[in-house]
Amino acid sequence: MDISSVQKLCIDLISSAVQRCRLSEDLCRLSVVLKSSPPIIRVSISDTGTGSCLEEFQDLKCNREGIGTEKWDGLLSIKTTSISDNKIYHYHLNLRGSVSARRLTRLPSILKNDAKFSGTEVCLSISETIDALLNDIKHYFQKMLILKIPSVAAELVIERGDASGLRCQNVFLPNECSPLNFSSSNVERLKSGLEEYVLKHRNSLNNKCDSCFCSREKLKISSGVARSMESHRSPGLIVEAVIAISEHSESLCFRSSGNKTEVLHFKDFSPSSVSIASLNALTSIDWRSYGLMLVSAVDQVDHALIEWESLPPYLHIDMVIHCYHKQFPGKCKYQPDRHLIKKGVKLALDDLKEKHTGLLLSAHAVKLCPRPCKLNCWHHLVI
Repeated sequence: MDISSVQKLCIDLISSAVQRCRLSEDLCRLSVVLKSSPPIIRVSISDTGTGSCLEEFQDLKCNREGIGTEKWDGLLSIKTTSISDNKIYHYHLNLRGSVSARRLTRLPSILKNDAKFSGTEVCLSISETIDALLNDIKHYFQKMLILKIPSVAAELVIERGDASGLRCQNVFLPNECSPLNFSSSNVERLKSGLEEYVLKHRNSLNNKCDSCFCSREKLKISSGVARSMESHRSPGLIVEAVIAISEHSESLCFRSSGNKTEVLHFKDFSPSSVSIASLNALTSIDWRSYGLMLVSAVDQVDHALIEWESLPPYLHIDMVIHCYHKQFPGKCKYQPDRHLIKKGVKLALDDLKEKHTGLLLSAHAVKLCPRPCKLNCWHHLVI
């Protein structure tokens, strides 16, 4: 079996659980449990968000050619209920089925006995080592922390069925140590999330060099929000772009990687692959007007990698792009809009220029600067 197809399926199921939690007006818990009893792994994804609709599971796709029946039978067990239901509904979904209408089997429901709650649990069992799934799921949760989605507490639990009965638990709390409140906007959460990501990521890379330590005072954060008009044909797309520039006193820290920028991508509040529209938007921006010279923008599957020419070695640029609309489940499929992404990124760049004098000036603007201004312009070393 191509295990990557199962990994992608698990990530898609977790992403759907996140969306259900977002729709709920209450605090929600999202739990992913990997229980290993060699050679079988039982994967359970449960949430206390709104109940599921069958359409979201009927639309699931899996590469049947990459699935070996000796590894996975293609079966999902689904239990779901909404706050207004008096039963917990139970289904089996066979993703190996060739006809959508025949893939779903309804099983006996469970009475709730007047209890008021909602939630969904999806389970599957595969024959594989637990490490094949663990790294990708952990990486997904770590990226989700950047969004700082309120009212959702997520956990990843690993149970190993060995003689010692060891139980390992990793807990991810989006609002841990966060100054944000529930009324904070999505873009403010994205700014805070990228700031914490940069501080944690950069300092973990440079933990052997005290002079390269990145502090909040050395970070410059900006954001831009672009919106399209909403109509009966269009969901009204929103693009949020956040840019972080970190400065270090020692150029040796980033000499090998400082001229590259990792552009993280999110779509509808979940990590996403890099779209062609996003790559086209990044390459079509007039970076020279911001004192930057683009060499290339390359798709790295889960992020885009931008390479700059002659960027000062003591600087590093990070970026995140989030495209979404408020409708879920989406009634219409959509692709990110190149012009909207370009507008969002440019608004973030303009925000940086406005907040920080001497930052992201074009070569012409540097020439017009008086000498004291030039000494404060980091990019005059670039041009």
